[in-house]
Amino acid sequence: MSTAILTGQPVPGSSLEGDLRSLGFDVRTASGITEAAALLAGVPAGQRVAVVDARFVGHAHALRLGLTDPRFPLSAIPGAVTAQPAGRQALIRAMTREDSAEPAGGTTLVDSLADRVVAALDAEGADVHRPELGSLVATVPGDPQTRNEARQAVAAVDDEAVRLKSAVKARDGFFTTYFISPYSRYIARWCARRGLTPNQVTTASLITALIAAGCAATGTRGGFVAAGVLLLASFVLDCTDGQLARYSLQYSTLGAWLDATFDRAKEYAYYAGLALGAARGGDDVWALALGAMVLQTCRHVVDFSFNEANHDATANTSPTAALSDRLDSVGWTVWLRRMIVLPIGERWAMIAVLTAVTTPRITFYALLVGCAFAATYTTAGRVLRSLTRKAKRTDRAAQALADLADSGPLVELLGRSWARVNVLAAAIGAVVVAGSAVLWGAGWQTVVGAVVYVLFSAGAVGRPLKGALDWLVPPVFRAAEYGTVLALAAKADVNGALPAAYGLVAAVAYHHYDTVYRIRGNAGASPRWLVRAIGGHEGRTLVVAVLAALLTASQFTVALTVLAVAVALVVLVESIRFWASSGAPAVHDEGEPA
Repeated sequence: MSTAILTGQPVPGSSLEGDLRSLGFDVRTASGITEAAALLAGVPAGQRVAVVDARFVGHAHALRLGLTDPRFPLSAIPGAVTAQPAGRQALIRAMTREDSAEPAGGTTLVDSLADRVVAALDAEGADVHRPELGSLVATVPGDPQTRNEARQAVAAVDDEAVRLKSAVKARDGFFTTYFISPYSRYIARWCARRGLTPNQVTTASLITALIAAGCAATGTRGGFVAAGVLLLASFVLDCTDGQLARYSLQYSTLGAWLDATFDRAKEYAYYAGLALGAARGGDDVWALALGAMVLQTCRHVVDFSFNEANHDATANTSPTAALSDRLDSVGWTVWLRRMIVLPIGERWAMIAVLTAVTTPRITFYALLVGCAFAATYTTAGRVLRSLTRKAKRTDRAAQALADLADSGPLVELLGRSWARVNVLAAAIGAVVVAGSAVLWGAGWQTVVGAVVYVLFSAGAVGRPLKGALDWLVPPVFRAAEYGTVLALAAKADVNGALPAAYGLVAAVAYHHYDTVYRIRGNAGASPRWLVRAIGGHEGRTLVVAVLAALLTASQFTVALTVLAVAVALVVLVESIRFWASSGAPAVHDEGEPA
């Protein structure tokens, strides 16, 4: 239960107490600063507490935005301030200073105590969140006429319409904006009114996608049609969970992780379902399915690495960025540029339609072509930005890129024995190992290529990753590792090798996504013991190359399966343990859809 302390004289006819109780607050009243400070001190330490001026006039949703958002320790709107347990001491200090400054004998507040406390918090340097209210009203009128005008302003704006509109992500893709959000927001409201949580909707989306994958795996036309319909239904629920979180302000660290990781799990499980369905019809498309997963994962790593490299860069401007801003000022180019990068809405819609009306092979061909074009477009633009901007990258950015690189014990052993140009070293190593796997397959030449890859990997991270293009190092490593597994499994040319490779890459990719979302949630990267236990990217690549050289094709398939299961068990157990018990702050991703 949260506690709201109303300060000052109550206003007849005010709905403030009822609004606060509807938001889950236990309302108490204080006539002066001293009494308010005493009530504040008596609130249990683990509860949220708010100080609200009794003369407040505004929308209930303004109070909701200002007083119930779980992401911020301190938050305020005009006439109200709130603190979660992490911000309680700062609020108490500010209240104590205001109490000390109260004139002797003064018991009645003559101005807004909440606003004075916020000013004191600002003076202390506390980080007080102030939500964007837009057309919503939040004010403390000083006289009856102003109060009447404020009430008229409240009546002129539909609180619920604003709340529904704000439930939709501010920046979204064309398909989502025009084909999903116009009705999914109402589904979100329906869920909120029935007490459903975003995590429950996220889970429903996952289950729907897995059923879709199962329908695709039947290999029948009816199954493919059902799969396409269910995949779109899963995406509607995927949009709904975020809109429900924004509508009801139910943000959580666990929810953000579930939403992000389930998106990947749904898409890659669906690829596997398509491959199984194609196999039932006599068409082996596992190489295409694995290639699609590798390409899509590398695209994501490019996004993550670039964003982390420029998270807090100074002088972060370039002619390319200026051109992009000018293009965004022209209406139709905004949607065109969002569509050609093939975000999740457009991508899933394309997959669903092609599944229903064509074959898995055609679906994967279209997916690979579309994702390849999108990857080329986005990566080229980011390379140009990096080369033309004069930015100084920070130690935090360098550490984030080092964590995303996922270097293991072999690179640690080599240490800084030879530090070279980062991106060039990574690229050389990647070309050598992936090229060896493509040319020679399960041969000792590939093992030699893997050893060269280990050496160049150490060189690539031998100095801090602060160069203009050093954000390319993690995606190059991902492409090298995943591409080598794909090539060796394809060269094995035995039933089961490519599905086993698919499982291994999926398990490793989960670990890499997990690392990304830990960094995004300011929770730190995956622990070093975990990275060492699963070998790091260079260790896994070398192990797979050695296994391919030593074992027969059938034995190699079994070894890949065992390795996939082992990696999956280790990373899943640690990931679930971390996110279920993490004290990381509540987050919610408002960026572009992946």
